[in-house]
Amino acid sequence: MDRAALMAALADVVAIPVTPFDADGAIDRAAYRLLLRRLLDGGVRTLTPNGNTGEFYALAPEERRTVVEDTLAETARRPAAVLVGVGHDVPTAVAAARHARDHGAQMVMVHQPVHPYVSQDGWVDYHRAVAESVPELGVVPYIRNPLLDGDRMALLGDLCPNVIGAKYAVPDAARFGAFARDAGLDRFVWIAGLAELYAPAYWAMGATGFTSGLVNVAPSLSRGMLTALRAGDRPGAMKVWEQIRPFEDLRAAQQSANNVTVVKEALAALGLCRRDVRPPSRELPDAQRAEVAALIKDWAI
Repeated sequence: MDRAALMAALADVVAIPVTPFDADGAIDRAAYRLLLRRLLDGGVRTLTPNGNTGEFYALAPEERRTVVEDTLAETARRPAAVLVGVGHDVPTAVAAARHARDHGAQMVMVHQPVHPYVSQDGWVDYHRAVAESVPELGVVPYIRNPLLDGDRMALLGDLCPNVIGAKYAVPDAARFGAFARDAGLDRFVWIAGLAELYAPAYWAMGATGFTSGLVNVAPSLSRGMLTALRAGDRPGAMKVWEQIRPFEDLRAAQQSANNVTVVKEALAALGLCRRDVRPPSRELPDAQRAEVAALIKDWAI
């Protein structure tokens, strides 16, 4: 894909697939590929293997590579853009980015640096190291730091022309609007990184795509919100927002402790994969399992 095609792929529903596990705790590769096919059949055209909803930080390095390879095998059959999540220390992130490139991915999303001490210039250095290691790929920083200034993103773009967008996940629409304008509103693709609940507000501030974990469960709902937002149909977008709000509120409770758990519980209720998650996540108690099943019962899935 050329730069324009990559940017168009980011201005869409950016799906974060879950990583299902089998009864022995290993990745259930057959179930994973089934879930990918379901997403593609549902109209999804941009996938992020090794995102947070995929339990990136709970996977071993070889498991993260397996997830990437299985995703690219599926998209070889049904074309879609693949934005691979990479992160951890610089050598690990660089190795993962090169692995993604060598297996046919078009882009990488760089998870926020996991370090107790992150300076703004150090943030630039971290992302620059990854971006310069794969100049052939589009690079998308995952921004969760409310203290990061937009001019740092602008500098990164000056240094690394393959940085083409940002997944912005600070829960503050005004802050996002200022950051995007300081960085360059039309220079990058701005993805609402807090999914459907924040997408309408971020769209008003300049986002043109949004991430989604809910899309694993109900692709038609996520696609419906995107269609409404693109058409300027705010009532239509908010109709979806109201429909999914109780589900997303469950995911967001207690600092998103059950972000992945609720999605996997819904998939288990649909018979699509097991509900198993890895620590530090945990399965839902029985009462909340019933609540999830009831919430999705009337969705057009």
